[in-house]
Amino acid sequence: MATAEKPTEKIDAKFTAPILADGAFATYIELAGSQDVLGTRKPVKVSGTIDGHPFDATLMPSGNGPHWLPVRAALKKTVGKEAGAEVLVHLTARR
Repeated sequence: MATAEKPTEKIDAKFTAPILADGAFATYIELAGSQDVLGTRKPVKVSGTIDGHPFDATLMPSGNGPHWLPVRAALKKTVGKEAGAEVLVHLTARR
């Protein structure tokens, strides 16, 4: 039996926020207002860019409203930024 794939939903949401280093993930970005943009407080799979560099990730609910975007070490190295540095997150698709 084949399973139906969920179609990709285009989104266009931008967030400017610092990379944080405290919490459930080694480093993450808190996306203020993401629950309103995405219409949910549940985990959401997304694609987008951080400072112009592409990523795929699952946004995790913080429990207080906004989602957390885990940031892998390789992506921090690619964008040349560490915890405390501000980045531009552009969400382009909901998968």
